[in-house]
Amino acid sequence: MSELQFIWFLLIAVLWAGYLFLEGYDFGVGMQFFTVARDQHEREALYETIGPTWDGNEVWLITAGGATFAAFPYWYASLFSGFYLLLFAILMALIYRGVSFEFREYMPTVPGTQIWERLIAIASFIAPFSLGIIFTAMVSGTPIDAKGNLSAGFFDYFTPFTVVGGVAVVLMCYIHGLNYTRIRIDGEMRYRVVKQLKVLYPLLVAGEAVFAVLLFFYTNFIQTKPVATIIILALIVATTVCGWWLTVAKDREVLPFVASGLTLVELVALLFVGLFPRVMVANNPAHDLTITSSSSTPYTLQVMFIVVLTVLPIVLAYQIWSFWVFRKRIVAPKVVE
Repeated sequence: MSELQFIWFLLIAVLWAGYLFLEGYDFGVGMQFFTVARDQHEREALYETIGPTWDGNEVWLITAGGATFAAFPYWYASLFSGFYLLLFAILMALIYRGVSFEFREYMPTVPGTQIWERLIAIASFIAPFSLGIIFTAMVSGTPIDAKGNLSAGFFDYFTPFTVVGGVAVVLMCYIHGLNYTRIRIDGEMRYRVVKQLKVLYPLLVAGEAVFAVLLFFYTNFIQTKPVATIIILALIVATTVCGWWLTVAKDREVLPFVASGLTLVELVALLFVGLFPRVMVANNPAHDLTITSSSSTPYTLQVMFIVVLTVLPIVLAYQIWSFWVFRKRIVAPKVVE
């Protein structure tokens, strides 16, 4: 394995971590349209918190997919063909979510607006749930043949481990979104957010414990990388507990948001550290896809690396600037009971 192959594997992990950190709270806010907001004014306030940035956050997903295609074409081919239906569900969820954000503005009636807002909430659930299924199935083993072809059935996608993984990602994103709402919105809705966080944090800690147990039975992470796996699992739980404590005991806002985002980053780290040097795990270990066997030529990796070094700082600077411009709190009107 060359240095460039390792660097690109690391870069793809960073792109996925950045995507879940940024788009994670977008998904969480989208689900709040009908779990936190009580009227049209509050739903409008929720939209205003992510309206200027949600489409920019999705650039990280496009970049992660494009980087996988260019740097590891055989990984891309197996992943996108084998998980076609789940990836199609993610694509449709993101399309309907984006369309709904725009169309809700032009509906002349409240019931018409709520149709699109329900689609936002549903799509914001489907996308992270499907991503959780894909990532956990990818590391727990899939029916890949000697040529790298993946032909999976329903029970290859949906196992106790993958379902728990999908639910865990949804819950992490939802809590991340709740923490973001506390930062961006001022008003009565913030108090309802805190009430939900007090209930959901213990559920997430319990879910992470179940996930850790299933990880032992469905993957070989503990057997091949015991120290790194245990450390990252401990960090995931510790970060969640820290966010819980900062929310309930200290009434902090920014630090719990950072903690919930770091939990998603640590989840990506766990999966990629456990995978390394593989990129996809096969039921037959002889058919595992590795960094070496699935990568592009050294020249391709070198040219792409130069492009990334040039473009990435510009993208990061733009996103930081956009967050700074839209940093002010949004006041949600009080709901009259």
